Amino acid sequence: MTQFPENRKKPTLDKDLDKMTRVEEAVNHLGQRFVAPGAALLFLVVTALVASSYAGGTPGAVITLAAAIIGAYMAMNIGAKDVANNVGPAVGSKALPLTAALIIAAICEVFGALITGGNVVETIASGIVDVRTVPDPHVFAWAMLGAILAAALLVNLSNLLKAPISTTHSIVGAVAGAGTAAFGVGAVDWASLMGIALTWVLTPFISAFFAVALLAFINQVIIGRDDKIDAARKWVPVLLGVMAGVMTAYLMRFGLHRVIDVPSGVSLATGLAVGLIAWRLCIPLIRNQSEGLENRNQSLRTLFQWPLIFAAALMSFGHGANDVSNAIGPVVAIVRADYGNLNDVFAPAPQWVMLIGAFGLSCGILLFGPRLIRLVGEQITKLNPMRGFCVSTSTALTVLTASHFGMPVSTTHTAIGAVFGVGFFREWYTAQGRKQQEALRKSLAPADPSTDEPDENASETRRRYLVRRSHFMTIIAAWIITLPASAALAAALYAIIHLLFI
Repeated sequence: MTQFPENRKKPTLDKDLDKMTRVEEAVNHLGQRFVAPGAALLFLVVTALVASSYAGGTPGAVITLAAAIIGAYMAMNIGAKDVANNVGPAVGSKALPLTAALIIAAICEVFGALITGGNVVETIASGIVDVRTVPDPHVFAWAMLGAILAAALLVNLSNLLKAPISTTHSIVGAVAGAGTAAFGVGAVDWASLMGIALTWVLTPFISAFFAVALLAFINQVIIGRDDKIDAARKWVPVLLGVMAGVMTAYLMRFGLHRVIDVPSGVSLATGLAVGLIAWRLCIPLIRNQSEGLENRNQSLRTLFQWPLIFAAALMSFGHGANDVSNAIGPVVAIVRADYGNLNDVFAPAPQWVMLIGAFGLSCGILLFGPRLIRLVGEQITKLNPMRGFCVSTSTALTVLTASHFGMPVSTTHTAIGAVFGVGFFREWYTAQGRKQQEALRKSLAPADPSTDEPDENASETRRRYLVRRSHFMTIIAAWIITLPASAALAAALYAIIHLLFI
């Protein structure tokens, strides 16, 4: 009788178990893919319930409900789209793990939107279309619904086509286009629109200036010193203290102005006190972190992790303060029109609308941020923490300044300006160092033409040129394509709405 060895049955069993494992893994993977969309849908349902509770029974309840849902959807798109810009450098340099970075970004986005987002919201809601010239608030509400719908469709289309557009340019163009279609060219406040456009031109240059100044300072007091570690022990706590103090003074003076008017002197004194405390607390932290580090530039990356984390949080705060208006500015205008106080431009934006925008940004970050940051992982892993700190800090300061004056600006374009500034400064700084070394070499030894080497490989020069041109074309595309496209789409949607509902 033939005996079958038992081990011949084991491979079959193992294969069956492997198949079961693969099925379970596939189901789990499929479930994970639906978690984020499911949670996003849940947020939209909650938004609809909140909007219904506040707008129920009013004449424009349907418009308000639709606008709130679209605004929440826009907010999630904006949060997910820009999260890599906000915390990408901190994650790429391994200053923060991904989960911690996303949580910090989400919290700071909410605080930025709720504390200092009101001024920019007012500009979108009532500063582009002059509400004093609007004859019919009901028609104005429909026009704003067309505007926010046009911006949402354009953002979605750009995501599908992977086209570089700015949500800020989209919503500004859409509001202007819908307002023109509804009430004519005279309804648009062209002076305000020109002021916004001028801000778009200036902010990349201002951000570049701040970034260059900050990097030049770091080069002077830390990188250029013989004992770099000792210099970092001295100056990194100072940088952290200054950032904490400036942010505290800003929040005291401008963030709380809708609740209490804090005098400038009190704000400055409080900021100074907080800055000194932060500086003192950071001294032992940086000293312990610097123990055992070699005296070289590579070691400075470790010591700049805390400044980079602070800068990432600050940039997320600034992004929330400015970009929340892109999602809910038209919603605020619709709610005011619905309640009959359209001309009361000094009334604060409804808190429930601000909450929808703020938490929409954070939901977009938490739900879709991990995938997007992983997609750009190869681009952010090589970022230098010192340069990332300069870019993030200068971008945050520029965006927060614009937010204080109620100017909607593109955070991405502002960051690109800072990157260009840092890049050009580094090239100039490196070229100066090469010239000094070359002059020293020639003074110590006779010239030997055979040892001369080209400064840079032609292919590398070409690569840099193409990268810079692509970023520059991103900004140009936002101007040439996004503005007129969003305006035309909003006007067309309003025309359809007018035929169907008005």
